[in-house]
Amino acid sequence: MLILELFQGIYTFFLTEPAIAFGRLFLIALGFLFLFLSYRKVLEPLIMLPLGIGMISVNGGLMVMEAQTAQLGTLFVNPLAGNVEELMYFLQIDFLQPIYTFTFSNGLIACLVFMGIGAITDIDILLAKPFMSLFLAIFAELGTIATLPIAMAMGLLPNEAGAIALVGGADGPMVLYGSIMLARDLFVPITVVAYVYLGVTYAGYPFLVRIIPRRLRAIEMDWRTIPQVSPGAKFAFSVITAGFLSLLFPVAAPLFASFFVGLAIKEAGVLRFIEFLSGPLLYGATFFLGFTLGALLGVDIILNPKVAILLVLGIIALTLSGLGGIAGGLIYRKITKEPFNPLVGIAAVSCVPTTAKVAQKCAAAVNKKAMILPFAMGPCVAGVITTAIITGIYISGFRPGGVFFSMFGG
Repeated sequence: MLILELFQGIYTFFLTEPAIAFGRLFLIALGFLFLFLSYRKVLEPLIMLPLGIGMISVNGGLMVMEAQTAQLGTLFVNPLAGNVEELMYFLQIDFLQPIYTFTFSNGLIACLVFMGIGAITDIDILLAKPFMSLFLAIFAELGTIATLPIAMAMGLLPNEAGAIALVGGADGPMVLYGSIMLARDLFVPITVVAYVYLGVTYAGYPFLVRIIPRRLRAIEMDWRTIPQVSPGAKFAFSVITAGFLSLLFPVAAPLFASFFVGLAIKEAGVLRFIEFLSGPLLYGATFFLGFTLGALLGVDIILNPKVAILLVLGIIALTLSGLGGIAGGLIYRKITKEPFNPLVGIAAVSCVPTTAKVAQKCAAAVNKKAMILPFAMGPCVAGVITTAIITGIYISGFRPGGVFFSMFGG
């Protein structure tokens, strides 16, 4: 055993309970699986690759921090540091602690990602066909709304239920921000559940859309009929919508400001800012988001009994939202006079631009001439806006002390 003390990661397996030891091994194996699937492009490598590395390293890197008390820990991050003295201690020894403390714990990392997303988002179809885009986006919020009562029926508090229900919006930064505001003690598992599930929507939703008859999935849409929208109109929409939504939901104003400032800069054509937001900022924030989430996913998080409930609810939320989007697509096809492929409805589950690419992929699988991606981007972006609105409502109403918290059994 003295020799093993030189190899602390292995040595600590003998100092912990069997459940913790097996939990560490499971998370290390899961991290390797995420890495393999990221390499094969089955999962989204932008998030899942750094997340997998973080999971492997933090669960392998458990060590004895204090020899006298046999206190175990890592040199990565401590999300539970409370008082100033304790926080200063961890800032000096945990290399990811500054990133977590100054960007995760206040939701800044979500806002940075949103700035970058705004700078690469095309809103032409949203403004050219606003009714179609918002109609489908509202239907695709089915999981965000219906999961709330299901989560409370399964024993979660109203604020916790609101946080996990946001997974149905399929917007990772939104889930991260909302869970920090609503259920800080569960934000790590909720955010990880969200990003893992969002990573597999590209593989899962193509099976879900088979509900739509093949002949409808093959419908061609003429993208040349999309009206042109001037940059000035898109710029005006960005700034007016940012101000209006911030006025209605101040608690989510950082999200609105971040997304629309990126969008406004894109439409204003400020090239240096566009390059910065869509390049170094977006990819840097995404990398540290994935890596830090992986480092936060220690065995102590997985052993929380609520995690199993969150895993089930995450699947329910995304499945219901997908079904809602499909239903919206089928209904819109009935009420419109133009040729419309109901696959566009799945894009309204606002995982920009993943679900729009899923819609195009599924259409091309049955008809190589079907080009629906330009149409799919409208409801995809509209879904970001509707999910942000619901996030603002949930944070205002369901956080402890909110208008709905005590009403629903808080």
